[in-house]
Amino acid sequence: MAETAARAHESARSRGRVSKFLIPEVIFGVGTLAEVGGAVRRVGGVRPMLVSDAGVLAAGWVERALPHLADVRVEWRLWHDLTPNPKDVEIEAAFESYLESGCDALLAIGGGSCIDVAKAVAILSGNGGRILDYEGIDRATSPIPPMVMVPTTAGSGADVSQFCVVTDTSRGLKATIGGRALVPDVSLTDPEILTTMSPELTAHTGLDALSHAIESCVSEACDFLSKGHALAAARTIAEHLPVAVEDPSDLRAREAMASASLQAGLAFTNALLGATHAISHQIGGALDLPHGLLNAILMPHVMRFNAETHPERYVDVARALGVEVDGLSAGAAADAAVERVEALGRALDVPRGLREVGVDPADFDGFARTALRDAYIATNPRPVTEDDVRRICLAAY
Repeated sequence: MAETAARAHESARSRGRVSKFLIPEVIFGVGTLAEVGGAVRRVGGVRPMLVSDAGVLAAGWVERALPHLADVRVEWRLWHDLTPNPKDVEIEAAFESYLESGCDALLAIGGGSCIDVAKAVAILSGNGGRILDYEGIDRATSPIPPMVMVPTTAGSGADVSQFCVVTDTSRGLKATIGGRALVPDVSLTDPEILTTMSPELTAHTGLDALSHAIESCVSEACDFLSKGHALAAARTIAEHLPVAVEDPSDLRAREAMASASLQAGLAFTNALLGATHAISHQIGGALDLPHGLLNAILMPHVMRFNAETHPERYVDVARALGVEVDGLSAGAAADAAVERVEALGRALDVPRGLREVGVDPADFDGFARTALRDAYIATNPRPVTEDDVRRICLAAY
C-alpha cells in the first residue's frame, strides 16, 4: 500500500511538468583532440585564452593540442596560474590576462577547476564587475564569449554544465554560479587524455561523477531525459571505475568513464543536485579539500537521510548499481544502494570519514548555516534544516 501511494505521489508530481534539456555540441571519441582547432574556429574564436594547469601541461596534452590550433591559424594565450577549487582572486587575475591579450574566446584543457575558471572569465568579459556578483542563478544577463571545453578528468561534468563554482576567499566557502549562458558551445572529450590521470584522481573524480548521477536521479527537478542519462552513468561507473583505477592504461575503461562523466554531467546540469554537493561546497571552500573526495565521503550519509522519507527514488539507482531489486521493498533497495556505494568507496581506498581528511566538528555549525544557502539544496528530495546538516556531518565523521 505504501509503495502504491508513493508511485501515485510521483505520478502526481510529474503531471503538468515541462521538460527542458540544455546540451552543448558534443564531440566524443579517441583521437578527437585533433578537432580542437576546428571547434574553436567554428564558434568564432581566433585568439582564445587557453586555460590549463600544471599537471595537464606536464602530461603533455596542451602540447599535443597546439598543432591542431596552428593548423587553422588560431592564436592562443595560455593561462595556468590556478589552484584546485579555483579562487575569486585567481579568476580576477585570469580576466586581466584575457583583456591584456585581446582574447575573443575561452578554451579550457583541464579538469573541473580549469573549466570553471574559463566560464568565470567569460562571465566577466561579457558582464564586468567581480565574479561573486553573479552568485546564484541567471545573474549574468549579457552575452559572453564562445567556450570550448576539453575535459582531462572523468568526473566534474563541467564541460557540459550550466554551472561554475568559485571559492569565495573572504567567506571561506564555494559560491555556485549558474545560468543557461554558461553551457559551453562545444564539449570535446578524448578518452585517451584520461590515461595520464593518477589512480587517486581517477577514484575521486569517478566518485564525483557517481554523486552527480545519483543526486540528479533523485532530484526534485529530475525528468525522463535526465534520469536516463543518470542511471546509465551510474551503471557504467559501478562496472568500470575499479578497472580504471587499477589499470590507468586500460583505454576501454577510460572510454567508459569518459562517457559516464558526460552523461552524469548532462543529467545534473538539467536536474540539478542535492545536499551532498550543498554540504561539500562548504567544507571544500573552507578547507580547500578535493571536491570529489568530499562527495564520496558524504554521499552515503545523504542517501540514508533522503531514503528515510523517499526510499522509492533509490530503487532504480540500486538496480543501476547492480542490486537485484525484485522482491525488495523500496527501503531495502535504498539500503542496498547505499551499501553498494560504500563498498565501492572502500574498494577504491577512499577515506571513510571527514575525520580522516582533517575536518573539525567545531565547524559543523558554520557548514550547516551556509549549506542552506547553496543553490543545490533546493532540489534535494527531502527538505533540509541546519540540524539535518549537522546530523549528516556527524554521521560522516
